Amino acid sequence: MSDIHALSGAYAVDALDDLERASFERHLAGCATCRSEVDGLRETSSLLGGACSTTAPDGLRERVLAEIALSRPLPPPGGVTTLQRRDRHRRGPRRAVAALAAAAAAVIAIGGGTVLVTQLGDDPVRTVQLSATDRVLQAPDAEEFTTPTRDGLGTVTVVRSSSLNQAVLITKGLAEAPAGKTRELWLKHDNTYIPAGFLGGGTDHTMLLDGDPGSAQGFGLTIEPASGSTQPSDQLVALLNFTSA
Repeated sequence: MSDIHALSGAYAVDALDDLERASFERHLAGCATCRSEVDGLRETSSLLGGACSTTAPDGLRERVLAEIALSRPLPPPGGVTTLQRRDRHRRGPRRAVAALAAAAAAVIAIGGGTVLVTQLGDDPVRTVQLSATDRVLQAPDAEEFTTPTRDGLGTVTVVRSSSLNQAVLITKGLAEAPAGKTRELWLKHDNTYIPAGFLGGGTDHTMLLDGDPGSAQGFGLTIEPASGSTQPSDQLVALLNFTSA
């Protein structure tokens, strides 16, 4: 790369090869501006501490370096003017975040329920907290089971992650429970159905199941008395078998 100054972002996140690193470190010894920018980028890199590692796709390094080249302009001939130094100082924290985002190449990392999104351009790095439901739906080992309801009016889907030991129930078009009744949820363990929660009013729901879905063999939805039951009645709304999938 002809502008060695533009390597500061890649250097800060250890994205240079051995030759580029050695060349940049020689430059760094005599360039106070780059030393300051590298220090700022390394401080900003603490925002990436919660991200999990993943294999980079082909061409990632080239795209990173191309974005870094765009994130910091070439220094003018004859050095930086006093006005430009003031402007750079004023923009420093924002530029540091943007350059680090370019170096991270818009990586999305999921771990511990947090997605770390690095934005290319001037927007700062931001974190978005995933809900427990979203973690199940996006889990690598998520399994999906769907069945129509017994009356044919709706569908019931269970998405289960054994690694998280959690499951999400998604219903569409369910009939309401009769007056004085409730819709109760069940998980099947060794031919015994264990209560796993209740559905409120309405036809469409997305909710976590209670209990131990990771080891369950099936799921049931029944109509029960308003206070609930310890065992399912014969008023079956939907039944799923996890072991046959």
